[in-house]
Amino acid sequence: MTALPLLRRALADSWRGLLGWAAGLAAVIGIYLPLFPSIGGNPQFVAIIESLPPELVSALSYDQITSGAGYVQGTVYGLIGFALVAFAASGWGAEAIAGDEERGTLELTLAHGVSRSQVVLERSAAIALQLVALVAWASLLVAALNEPAGLELDAEGIAAGGLALLGIGLVTAAVALLAGAITGRRVIAVGAGAGIALGGYGLNALGNQSADLEWMHALSPYHWAYGSSPLGEGLDASLWLLYGVAVIALGGAVVAFRRRDVGV
Repeated sequence: MTALPLLRRALADSWRGLLGWAAGLAAVIGIYLPLFPSIGGNPQFVAIIESLPPELVSALSYDQITSGAGYVQGTVYGLIGFALVAFAASGWGAEAIAGDEERGTLELTLAHGVSRSQVVLERSAAIALQLVALVAWASLLVAALNEPAGLELDAEGIAAGGLALLGIGLVTAAVALLAGAITGRRVIAVGAGAGIALGGYGLNALGNQSADLEWMHALSPYHWAYGSSPLGEGLDASLWLLYGVAVIALGGAVVAFRRRDVGV
């Protein structure tokens, strides 16, 4: 038997979608980063930011947008790029179990002598490889535009930003996979994955509003990723919470799928 057949099949079936998400990230990075020289240190832009309500500036994390690290985080890693990776991850995680089950093909897969644990683990590994490829692509583009755009990022910051974005993607995918393993319903799985990503963004935005609401940061995967400004400050211990939660969710998916009857 071919080694890791489900992983190989998942990668073979999804490469076109991966190219589409990669093209989307390239478009976002290619549009936004070259604009930084006209923004960083521009008195008119600074005046625009200062004229906005402080609550809005804090919610969007635009308080550091005139620095290279703050600009990249505020426009790409923490906003549009974050949304693209989260949506890709939630879709892939939901498709791994729930999508296959709703099409009525999951029972056929299980009939070929593979275990339920193998289905979850190999398909989650395929998702992880796709996310690694997507984030590595984004990091390479940021590195290529770093000097031309005057961003002044160092290699550690770019690597830390990539690990933060990857962690967000892994948590989103793992929660979507877990919801799919529990319910077998793709719409629920997509909602769960997107919900933890967007909910984390919302909790971070609320936590930025006042000292009384800062406790929300502890519940926000988005804040675990970006609260320490990884592009400017490098790695922070809170970043590893993302990977821990992803592993726990994956373990839960294995247990839940092994215990549930598969329906058509």
